[in-house]
Amino acid sequence: MKVVECVPNVSEGRRPEIYNAIAQAAASVPGVRLLNVDPGQETNRTVITFVGEPEAVIEGAFALIKEAGELIDMREHSGAHPRMGAADVVPLVPVSGISMEECVELAKKLGKRVGEELGYPVYLYEFAASKPERRSLADIRVGEYEGLRDKLADPTWAPDFGPATFVPSFGAVVIGARKFLVAYNVNLNVTDKRWANRVAFDVRERGRMVAGPDGKKVQKPGLLKAVRGVGWYIPEYGCAQVSMNLVDLDVTPVHVAFDTCEERAQARGMRVTGSELVGLVPRQAILDAGRHYLQKMGRSTGVPEADIVHAAVRTLGLGDVSPFEPSERIIEYILAPERPLASMTLQGFADETSRDSAAPGGGSVSALVGALGASLAAMVANLAHPKGAYAKSRDELEAIAVEGQRIKQELLNAIDEDTWAFEKLMAANRLPGDEREAALREATLDAARVPLGVAEAGPGIAKLCGRVAEIGMAASLSDAGVGAAMARAAATGAAMNVRINLKEMTQDPEAAELLARADEAVRKTIEIASRVETRIWERLGRQPQTATI
Repeated sequence: MKVVECVPNVSEGRRPEIYNAIAQAAASVPGVRLLNVDPGQETNRTVITFVGEPEAVIEGAFALIKEAGELIDMREHSGAHPRMGAADVVPLVPVSGISMEECVELAKKLGKRVGEELGYPVYLYEFAASKPERRSLADIRVGEYEGLRDKLADPTWAPDFGPATFVPSFGAVVIGARKFLVAYNVNLNVTDKRWANRVAFDVRERGRMVAGPDGKKVQKPGLLKAVRGVGWYIPEYGCAQVSMNLVDLDVTPVHVAFDTCEERAQARGMRVTGSELVGLVPRQAILDAGRHYLQKMGRSTGVPEADIVHAAVRTLGLGDVSPFEPSERIIEYILAPERPLASMTLQGFADETSRDSAAPGGGSVSALVGALGASLAAMVANLAHPKGAYAKSRDELEAIAVEGQRIKQELLNAIDEDTWAFEKLMAANRLPGDEREAALREATLDAARVPLGVAEAGPGIAKLCGRVAEIGMAASLSDAGVGAAMARAAATGAAMNVRINLKEMTQDPEAAELLARADEAVRKTIEIASRVETRIWERLGRQPQTATI
């Protein structure tokens, strides 16, 4: 799933009926999820946050800019924050499944549409900037709204899109693509902000002013790049904090900021008691932190994602001053669809499968079986990982566990995806005749693609089980063997589902390709799983042909 965050800043923070209406203009677009509306009285500015897939976000951003232009009159605006337009700045942020380059193209697409359809001057900034001197938002906003008429008359400041014409009621909008910014505070066991400031100055990129060799003040850089920071005291928390903006998580991740604050606090005789994430955070930032701390403990990172998240939350102390619920704070978790089948108990899933309904059926069961096979590969690897006798194989064992967890989750997701694909097929069957044929073909192909993905996971699961049987604990041989058997069953059952979905479409070139891929996946899985099972039976002291009678 491609997820883009949009964080428009609009020039109204005092009239709820205005800024809420502007936010709802974006929220009314299908596929947009409004996450936050944060108004400021003194700044007379509201920060709105929404997320969704790319096209939905672009449509929502356009609707928001249009609504802001209709409801805000910049001729009447005043506030403490720099600004140059009603919809002042509209950044697009890649969250997951999408590159910065793609977000740059989305920003240009949005800017072009705003310029052409709404007639507003549009400037591009950050990664979407058309010129180096326009990368910085502060540079573009020099002169603010009051100086915009003269700026537009200067050819060097011609807008990237839209007319070089002053629109008094609106001003201009700055649209761009930037990295995710995380507001992150580290808690200290002191109540004096001056102590927090000392740590903040140690770690932030800007650093602090110090006396130079000639006695004049010079700037001494801090330890961390792409970090802005200051110390403050929060009475309701009863502690001082190092308050940071992490403006590039690729340069300074959350866990690096935390660890560095902890080191500097200890050097100054203080302790870090926890930390606080303000607003939302990308899933990857938490997973990176969790893996970092698991590795520091010498533990395998090939564990369920929930365990990785738990390690991050506990080590960072994210619940120290306020609750941190991953399902409400991690963007991808907020957007994730409910998966009613995968979240059932074993009893509930078996009961539902046994009822007189078509779904869940063989496709979902095959996906579950494959997930269990991948889980066994990860389990066998994780059992051996911490033991000294397997130190030389530790890295490979961890890699097997990580890959097993990845396949496991992919197939667990397929349990519900198989049922959703079946439901779409049934819906296509109900369409009127002129729409039915094309929709039915595509829905049938989609219904085959889900079990095909399960079948094509089979060889990988069988290989993992075979390898971990060789380098893992002898006591876990049977577990690896069961995993290989599960891979065989999953691939065979999934391929049957591919074929039954496409049995009337064998002359369709795309369907024929899917069928060939399914057959090849079964062939490979059976070949690998049979070899693994034979070897395991031999090591267990029994001939495989006798065991299978």
